[in-house]
Amino acid sequence: MLEHSHEGALGVVLNRPSPKTVDDVWQSLGEDPVDNLDPVFLGGPVPGPIIAVHATEELGEKPVMPGVYMSVQKDVIEQLVRTPDTRLRLYSGHSGWGGGQLEDELKAGGWHTADACTHDVFNTADEIDHLWQRVLERIALEIMLPGIPKDDLPPDPSWN
Repeated sequence: MLEHSHEGALGVVLNRPSPKTVDDVWQSLGEDPVDNLDPVFLGGPVPGPIIAVHATEELGEKPVMPGVYMSVQKDVIEQLVRTPDTRLRLYSGHSGWGGGQLEDELKAGGWHTADACTHDVFNTADEIDHLWQRVLERIALEIMLPGIPKDDLPPDPSWN
C-alpha cells in the first residue's frame, strides 16, 4: 500500500516481475540506455505512470514507510535509474480503490493484512518467488499467536 486516505487507496504488487528490464522500459520511453537490468514489476491492473519505490530519501516525493519512498516524476526516476546500487523497484501499473472501497472489502473479509516490511519491498531476485509464502506465514502467526513477537517463538512449533 503506497497511499491510503478517505479519497481512496493505491498500491503495487510486490512479487510480479515482468520480463522487461529497467533499461528496456527506459529505452522504450525514448531515453538513452541505463545500466540497470533489474526487472520492471507489474504493479497491478490499473494503467498509469511508472512508479518508483526506492530508499533514497532526498529523491522521495512521498514517504511510504521508514526507509521507503515513492516517486513518479520522470526527472526524479531518471536520477534513480542512473544511480548505481540504488535500492529501487520500478512498477508499471498499480492497484487502486475508490474512497471507502478498500475499507468495505476489508470489512467483508476480502483481505488479510500484514505489517509492512522493508525487506519485502526490496527482496532479492531469488526471494521474489518466496515472498507470498513468507508474508502468509507472518499473517498465520499473528492469527494463531497474536501479540507474541516472532523472536520469542521456537524455529519449529513442534518444540513447544
